[in-house]
Amino acid sequence: MTSPTDTRPTHRLSEAGVSIWLDDLSRERLATGNLAALVAEKDVVGVTTNPTIFAAALGTGDAYASALAELAGTDVEAAVERITTDDVREAADVLRPVFDATHAVDGRVSIEVDPRLARDTERTVATAVRLWETVGRPNVMIKIPATLEGLPAITRTLAQGISVNVTLIFSIERYRAVLDAWLAGLEQAQANGHDLAGIGSVASFFVSRVDAAVDAALEKVGTEEALALRGKAAIANARLAYAAYRDVVGSERWAALQGAGAQPQRPLWASTGVKNPEYRDTLYVDELVVAGVVNTMPQATLDAFADHGIVLGDTVTGTADDAAEQIAAIEAQGISLADVTARLETEGVSKFEASWSQLLETTQAGLDAAAFQGGAA
Repeated sequence: MTSPTDTRPTHRLSEAGVSIWLDDLSRERLATGNLAALVAEKDVVGVTTNPTIFAAALGTGDAYASALAELAGTDVEAAVERITTDDVREAADVLRPVFDATHAVDGRVSIEVDPRLARDTERTVATAVRLWETVGRPNVMIKIPATLEGLPAITRTLAQGISVNVTLIFSIERYRAVLDAWLAGLEQAQANGHDLAGIGSVASFFVSRVDAAVDAALEKVGTEEALALRGKAAIANARLAYAAYRDVVGSERWAALQGAGAQPQRPLWASTGVKNPEYRDTLYVDELVVAGVVNTMPQATLDAFADHGIVLGDTVTGTADDAAEQIAAIEAQGISLADVTARLETEGVSKFEASWSQLLETTQAGLDAAAFQGGAA
């Protein structure tokens, strides 16, 4: 529990208006009470998941042994959906008090549609609806990737009153399209008679992967000027994204929806684990502090920030001009940020597809082993 004199970095971050979400979920974390402890002790108010997280969870330990035994003989696709939605439902129940206390803003748990559908609008919408209904909790969010095909899926899913976490956003141009898709979705939801107050949405803007890609390109250039720009692209890109967000929530279009009770689609800083060991391990938290955003952290980043994170007030507002100058300096080295972010989107979808395949393989192996043991018994 927090108190007025709480000086924990995570509490100070929360007081600065940043919602801390955990970028991880597993049955072991739920069964041991670890998630509940993180809510109580490290100010965690939400959870995000993705295929990589679930693949790692299913491939570690024996927490899913009883579930696999129960599902032995089940189609692997159905088994994966059952296991992941059960985990998300239980996590949503753990976070329900936060959801209620924050009036449907936090206390959210995200589950992603099958990444193999990232280029298929129709099936993405159908899967989003099924996941929403299967989990059956108002504080779940359905993750939809911000591919070109994902944009209309975002609008159509929101229009049905379903909360959406838009994922795999790398470029400012695509982010602006996401914001437009979100507004259109809320407008259609209102026309469809849905209560806008309960429809949550976040836009997951990826951070560290941008630095990893741009830094590699700067190192190929190899000049002193180029090398001095390493570690600058991701923060600058995110700060420009926040400026784009502020433009939209300052518009008359948003004002009309807000007047009808709608929540803003908060920027969510994703991929905040530092990939370069030369950088401060809390870099993508310390430098992106501003009220009204979410920072979703893997466990290692959360632990690091809880130990020695820095909160010196707002580090984002008013930084757009400097951020634009940094991006311009990087592009002056012959590096196209548009090309980098387009490649990162393609790679992101491919990585999640690979994780999904691994999840299916691990689950199938577990189902087979359970069936064999059941037969032997």
